[in-house]
Amino acid sequence: MCLILALGGVLAAPVQAEPRQPAGLKVVTWNMDWLTLHPSSPDLPPDIPRRSAHAFQALRHYARRLQGDVIVVEEVADEQAIWNVFNRDDYRLFLANDPVAQRVGLLVRRQAGLTITRHPDLSTLALSRPGAHHPLRSGLDVTLADARGHSLRLLGVHLKSGCWARPLAETGHACPFLYRQFQTLEEWILDRADSGEAFVILGDFNRQLTARDPLMARLLADAPLTLTTSGLASPCQGGRRFIDHLLLGGEARNWLVPGSLQVMVLPPAPQTENPGQKETETLSDHCPVSVQLNWPLSVP
Repeated sequence: MCLILALGGVLAAPVQAEPRQPAGLKVVTWNMDWLTLHPSSPDLPPDIPRRSAHAFQALRHYARRLQGDVIVVEEVADEQAIWNVFNRDDYRLFLANDPVAQRVGLLVRRQAGLTITRHPDLSTLALSRPGAHHPLRSGLDVTLADARGHSLRLLGVHLKSGCWARPLAETGHACPFLYRQFQTLEEWILDRADSGEAFVILGDFNRQLTARDPLMARLLADAPLTLTTSGLASPCQGGRRFIDHLLLGGEARNWLVPGSLQVMVLPPAPQTENPGQKETETLSDHCPVSVQLNWPLSVP
């Protein structure tokens, strides 16, 4: 049995650091559902969302309301699409280098005062598949550091869909590809454990991870981890278990503010004046999921 996390679409504002208090960092993942300004491109599936100006206006409203300090986004086509939702004066943007229309990106709030070191994309996640039009998506790998010497290694991911809860014995469908991607995550986690880094893996795992899931058990065998969505179900997914996760490791597990997991529930796209377009519009089929991290005062 899982507890449904229902927040009514309202997210609290980021924790404001007061004198001699830990610094707050709001970390978010949001799959934006084929975010592109050119949905009729011949290299895209014909059934992806067609968003009107009204829908983009609504997305901009929720992006401002989100107030994330560090936001990993999935399924974004390019910088142009991102800046049609987020304010470029507020954020720095990094995109994975994959030549696909569903890229992983990272937005870091400028006022957060963080230094960003970009590492090579985790391209071993971008598995080639016979007959597929494009490979899967690479992971976006960066280190965030503040002025006091704290650092957080961050890996943004969007894993293979179609194996949400199938057993490890499953050899058909999408599962073998997802299993191989989890092996890559294991290796990345082991490297972080060896170097003693605080880290977070976040994004669309396309897996209903729980403490009992065999793929989660494999990760836990490599290092202590905190699955922030454990035991909860997403109000965005009609009460089903989360497939968007934030996974903490190393010292970052101690920075998690208890009970800070939040979901911004998005409404249906606003009505347009085009009745034929109304049924195909959407804001996103995922909702932003966030946690609050409090970095300690003392320098490690």
